[in-house]
Amino acid sequence: MVFYLYVVDARRHLVGVVSLRRLLLVSPETPLKRIMTADPTSARVDMDQEEVARLVASYNLLAIPVVEESNKLVGVITVDDIIDVIKDEATEDIYRLAGVSGDERVFTPPGESLRKRLPWLGVNLITAFFASAVVGLFEESITRVAALAVFMPIVAGMGGNAATQTLTVIVRGIALGELTWGNSRKALLKEVRVGAANGASLGAIAAAGAWAMRGDPVIGLLLGGAMMINLTVAAVAGTLIPLGLRALKIDPALASSVFITTLTDVFGFASFLGLATIFLRYLRAVG
Repeated sequence: MVFYLYVVDARRHLVGVVSLRRLLLVSPETPLKRIMTADPTSARVDMDQEEVARLVASYNLLAIPVVEESNKLVGVITVDDIIDVIKDEATEDIYRLAGVSGDERVFTPPGESLRKRLPWLGVNLITAFFASAVVGLFEESITRVAALAVFMPIVAGMGGNAATQTLTVIVRGIALGELTWGNSRKALLKEVRVGAANGASLGAIAAAGAWAMRGDPVIGLLLGGAMMINLTVAAVAGTLIPLGLRALKIDPALASSVFITTLTDVFGFASFLGLATIFLRYLRAVG
């Protein structure tokens, strides 16, 4: 469907655009140069399709002209094509956040799915040993207070969930062009405030639950403190890691989750078990 007419000079260089509506409302003798909009928004032939979709969305266009390096008009992309691009890119980002190849489908052969998923799961396994090593540093504390092992997954799990929320918002902001290095500090401060508030709220609930379960207010306070620390770390990691990966020309949607999971596990275990070791004499030795 044609929405605009693109105006070119004698050498087919794009010089303007006029809508069909405006063309029909003026006198037939009116020169195009009087009613056209000069220097219209255009896409280069080598521009990434996601960037083209961002341009169309930013300017609310129904179509966008495509030009080559010399600004010669070579084609037009309409909004229905852009919708397909947005759908494909969104699907790809969702798959990549989970460490899955963007071309895998429900009925992809098992062997091919295994080949696509196994590498990132292998990376996850390697990074999981870092969290395991942190736990090993506090093995004596866990031996003396077995209840610590009961609450460790809470700290790490909540940190991972909070980091995933932040990561999803940040990666989407990067994909839509909303987040740049110029406003990243504002985004970071906002996420830190949200993380700290979530940590304080959920930490208080977890502290009360741990106290009720074990009858020990100290372990509740330690659990609440560790959750506040880890959810704040999760907010920082969920913001800075995708930004850092983008600066290194690495797709943030593909690699962020691996690093963030490791960080939240390591800091979650380290904060909870570290606090427990410091205040070990105040904890009940029975599990």
